[in-house]
Amino acid sequence: SRPWMSPPNLLYMSLAVVATSALSAFSPLAKARAPAPKLQEPPTEFCYGLPGNIAPIAGGWDPANLLGGASKDQVYRYREAEITHCRVGMLASAGFLVQETFHPLFSADGGPAIEQIPKLPPALWFLMTLGIGVCEARRIQKGWANPYEGMENVQALKPDYYPGDLGFDPLGLKPSDPAEFRRMQERELSNGRLAMLAAAGFLAQEAVTGKTWGAEDNAFTKFLLGGYFSQEATEIARDSLTLP
Repeated sequence: SRPWMSPPNLLYMSLAVVATSALSAFSPLAKARAPAPKLQEPPTEFCYGLPGNIAPIAGGWDPANLLGGASKDQVYRYREAEITHCRVGMLASAGFLVQETFHPLFSADGGPAIEQIPKLPPALWFLMTLGIGVCEARRIQKGWANPYEGMENVQALKPDYYPGDLGFDPLGLKPSDPAEFRRMQERELSNGRLAMLAAAGFLAQEAVTGKTWGAEDNAFTKFLLGGYFSQEATEIARDSLTLP
């Protein structure tokens, strides 16, 4: 006979198995065996429907595959970074264009902007740093979650924040129609992307040539059209001499 097969022993063994199964739910091993969360489903629209997927590179242009497996929160952070740099690029490009002829803060002795900036008075450096700090602090408070409230808030946007929407519209230019507002967003992105390339071009040109963009542009124009202008000037002078 098998003593361990007797009814009392079978009852004890059954209770032990049930107890072990119940307690294992609270063990660290059970937590390790917990089912993995479901993977996030890929978006049905490029960039989760954010504006900016426009011609001539429309159709999901992402050569570096930055959006591969990216969550909606990550994509929104990318857009926040892009639109911020777009706006800075537009200001920088406008600054390059304006400072050639209007530069009350500089010594007006000409030369590339990168050589003019160190000549600014220290007080102006302090004011510029303070102004940039105030603007960035306002942007962070508006759109970014508080990291002191939890580690999940580190480098995370607020759930109700839309990238780039700082609520700053002193001229009331924001359209009430959603379709028109989306077109305005796409125009801002298009101009901002172009401005980032333009500002990088200004910086590279001045660093390589040591000349301002205006002086280099005039030299290039003369190189391309100098012969034409010289010929036209000669013909005008000859015609004036032949007039009665």
